[in-house]
Amino acid sequence: MESSLPAAGFLYWVGAGTVAYVALRISSWLFTALRVWGLSHEVGVGPELGEWAVVTGSTDGIGKSYAEELAKHGMKIVLISRSQDKLNQVSSEIREKFKVETMTIAVDFASEDIYDKIRTSLAGLKIGVLVNNVGMSYDYPEYFLDIPDLDNIIKKLININVLSVCKMTRLVLPGMVERSKGAILNISSASGMFPVPLLAIYSATKAFVDFFSQCLHEEYRSKGIFVQSVVPFFVATKLSKIRRPTLDMPSAETYVKAAIKTVGLQSRTSGYLVHSLMASILSAMPVWLYLKIIMNVNKSTRARSLKKAKKN
Repeated sequence: MESSLPAAGFLYWVGAGTVAYVALRISSWLFTALRVWGLSHEVGVGPELGEWAVVTGSTDGIGKSYAEELAKHGMKIVLISRSQDKLNQVSSEIREKFKVETMTIAVDFASEDIYDKIRTSLAGLKIGVLVNNVGMSYDYPEYFLDIPDLDNIIKKLININVLSVCKMTRLVLPGMVERSKGAILNISSASGMFPVPLLAIYSATKAFVDFFSQCLHEEYRSKGIFVQSVVPFFVATKLSKIRRPTLDMPSAETYVKAAIKTVGLQSRTSGYLVHSLMASILSAMPVWLYLKIIMNVNKSTRARSLKKAKKN
């Protein structure tokens, strides 16, 4: 009986330590949530950073919503996307609704030879905000070697998701450093926070965006530049193929309205209160359990997609 006392004492302290750790994590999350989303504060974007905001992938979804939100805060907008027709439409909508100047640049970020054109178009502009939003994923979850047109998909995903972030930052950052102010908002994904099997290339490219952003923030924060990694979960957009917004899968407008409030407060953010809670829960989950769950979910999605494709 005496020999069991030390073991009981050890288990007591393990249990107490676990409870204290969980309580600390919950308290930290609640404090952050209150500070970021509960308290009113000045949004960290606007013409004081520079007259112009540049948004890539700006004709739909999150990119379009960022362009509109930045215009609402009085910034002139440079819209960069592939379709000139869509660019013209969004440009006209923003000018009429927010009474700000706009520019458009039509390029395909799948190509590597577009950046001289972008550099020339941006020359002379005082750019205060860059939103690296353009992105691409798979049509459906798939095993790496079974991805249709694999070599081309590898190239496109790296060019669009990775190269664009580096190159656009390279074009815009020098002017920000010269003026000692600016914000670069890089749209990563929760798929970059946690590995996602059957979306291996996409997940890896978004992990690059997340790490690149965190590194860049530390390198340039002392020079007055704020770099943010935005890591959303599902948002109802064409890219995600989600049509109807819900509480955990908000519309792009709802998501960006929340995310813009985190600029200047969080260099790495889920951007949305519910997504922040989801990230905290997944972070506490054992990796093996998370991988098992996400693998099974994506296998089911893959099966449904292949079945639908056969019917069509």
